[in-house]
Amino acid sequence: MRPRLTFWKLTFLFLMAAGVYATVLRFTRGLGASTNLSDQFPWGIWISFDVLCGVMLAAGGFTLTATVHIFNIKRMHSIIRPTILTAFLGYVLVCLALMYDLGKPYNIWHPLIMWNPHSVMFEVAYCVMLYTTVLALEFSPIVLERFKLEKPLKVVRAILIPLVILGVLLSTLHQSSLGTLFLIVPEKMYPLWYSPILPLFFFVSAIAVGLAMTIFESSLSAKHFGLHLELSVLQELGRVLIVVLGMYAILRVEDLANRGVFRLIFQPGYQTYLFWIEVSLALILPLALLLQRRVRNHPQGLYWAAVSVVLGFITNRMNVSITALEAGTGVRYFPKWSELAVTAMIIAGGFAMFGIAVKYLPMFPKEAVSETELGANALPALARAGLEHAGD
Repeated sequence: MRPRLTFWKLTFLFLMAAGVYATVLRFTRGLGASTNLSDQFPWGIWISFDVLCGVMLAAGGFTLTATVHIFNIKRMHSIIRPTILTAFLGYVLVCLALMYDLGKPYNIWHPLIMWNPHSVMFEVAYCVMLYTTVLALEFSPIVLERFKLEKPLKVVRAILIPLVILGVLLSTLHQSSLGTLFLIVPEKMYPLWYSPILPLFFFVSAIAVGLAMTIFESSLSAKHFGLHLELSVLQELGRVLIVVLGMYAILRVEDLANRGVFRLIFQPGYQTYLFWIEVSLALILPLALLLQRRVRNHPQGLYWAAVSVVLGFITNRMNVSITALEAGTGVRYFPKWSELAVTAMIIAGGFAMFGIAVKYLPMFPKEAVSETELGANALPALARAGLEHAGD
C-alpha cells in the first residue's frame, strides 16, 4: 500500500530537508557561511537553545528517577520510562547540536585523554559524557525487555540504584557548571543576568524545570495514553514547585539588590523588556496560578503553570547566553536561517525518535495503554509525522 502524504508528513520532510541542506552548508563551507556568529559573538542559538536549554529540559530525568528510585515514591512509576527516554534523547541531541557549533567537531574526543581539571568546560564535557552514558544504561532495561534478554536485564536492574545516584550527582554538577561558564566574562554581560551565584541559579532553575517537565509529561501522557495518574501526585509536585520558585525568586531579588542593579529593572530598554518577559513567565504567572488552591487542585491549572515555568526558564537561558552578551559586545545577534534549520531538524528528529520508541518499546505499563491507543492517539502531530515517515 502506497503511503499517504499528510500535512505533518510534509512538514517533517521539509524540516529534515532544510536541516540536511544546512548541515551540508555547515560542514562544507564552515561556520562563517552557515551562521551569523563572529569573533565578537561566537556563541549563538546552537549553544543557547540546543545545549543550555536542552540540558535544562532534560532535568526531569534526574528529578524523577531520584523521586521514584531513591525516595521510593512509586506513584510516579508509570511516567518514569518516557521521562528517562526524554532525558536520554535530550542529551544525545545536545551532543549532536554541539558537533555543529565546534570549529573542529572531529576533536570532540580530546577531553577523554587530554585532561584539564582546572577548566569548567572540561568538567561540563566529562559530566555530560558520563551522564549520557548513565542515561543509556537507565534506558537499557526497556530495550532488553523488548528483546527478552533476561541475563543482561538482571545485571542492569541489580545496579540500577547506584546508577540513579551517580546520575543525580553528575547532573547536579554540570547543571550548575553551565552557569559557571559565564562567570569568566563579568564585564561582557548585562548586569541583570551576570551574578557570582549564577551556578546556583542554573541549578535551582533546573530543579524547577525538572518538576515542571514532570507535570507537563504526566499531563500529556494521561491525555494521550489514557494513563490514570493520581492527581494527588501532580498536586504534590505543584506544591514543591511553589517552594523551588519561591526560593529562586528570593535569591534573584536579593542578588539584584546586593549588587546594586535593582534600578535597572525599571529602566526602559530592550534588556529590561526581555527581563520582565522572563520573570513574568518563570515566576509571576506560575506562582500566581499555583498559590490558588482551585488551580493547584485542577490538572489543567497545573499543566499551564508548568508550561509557563518551562517557557520562562527557556527565556532565562536565552537571555543569559545571548541578550546579556549582546550588551557587552555591542553586537546584535539574530540566527541565520541555516542555524534555525538545524535546530528545527534536531527538534523534529527528537519527536520522531520518541514516537518510534513509544511504538516499538514497552514504554508504559501494559495495563495502562492498549495497542490501539498507541497507534491512534499517543503521538503529538509532529512526532506522528516523523514516525510515519520513518516507517515508510
